[in-house]
Amino acid sequence: MAGHSHWAKVRHQKGVTDARKGKLFSKLVREIALAAKLGGGDPGFNPRLRRAVESAKSEGVASESITRAIQRGTGELAGAAYEEILYEGYAPGGVAVLVEAATDNRNRTAAEIRSLFTRHGGNLAGSGSVSWLFHRKGIIRVDASEVPFDRVFEAALEASAEDVQPADGSTEVISSPDRLEGIIKSLEAAKIPIGSASLAYLPQNVVPIKDEESARSLLRLLDALEEHDDVQHVFANFEMAPEMMAQAEAAVAGK
Repeated sequence: MAGHSHWAKVRHQKGVTDARKGKLFSKLVREIALAAKLGGGDPGFNPRLRRAVESAKSEGVASESITRAIQRGTGELAGAAYEEILYEGYAPGGVAVLVEAATDNRNRTAAEIRSLFTRHGGNLAGSGSVSWLFHRKGIIRVDASEVPFDRVFEAALEASAEDVQPADGSTEVISSPDRLEGIIKSLEAAKIPIGSASLAYLPQNVVPIKDEESARSLLRLLDALEEHDDVQHVFANFEMAPEMMAQAEAAVAGK
């Protein structure tokens, strides 16, 4: 799928400090609690919860923390009651941005997300103003060093995947949201180990970023959004050359 924003993967490849890892654990645990609240506490009957638990385990979250998060989500333990909210806005240069958040205080989170957009030259927009520029898709990633592309390609297409493409050391399988679980099971049956699986927003079209100043402004906003405690995922419809991405990342990191 041409134009797929690689921002999430760039973020994942950054060095993980203790503070960043703690923040990641918090987001993973919050996703578990939210998934359990929405679909029940049994991963066998709740695909979203199963994916959340697998992601948390792969990052080293303790089993006790996972269990407590599930119990908070189902109400067995007292704790914050999270709700899922999608914020829509524009970054400098007209780049569309979607922000998935899990919050226990809708008003506080909305005000803080709006402030981040404004502070970094963007603006928070109304519901529906940006989401139509994206498609909701399932994304399954397989480590390219473990399984040849052709093997993944054949198994994925037999399972009715929409697209299969190489991407940064992995093979990405793209599906409709309702086919994600079926394709996961088909790949597992074919003995293909899955690195990760999630739902994401993929842009229909991309905005090219061609100058370093725009690149730095954009990445500063995305970085600030990602760092917010209530933000789970950020999606944006931009595209820039790898060299410019590296330079902008270095500038943002150095601040």
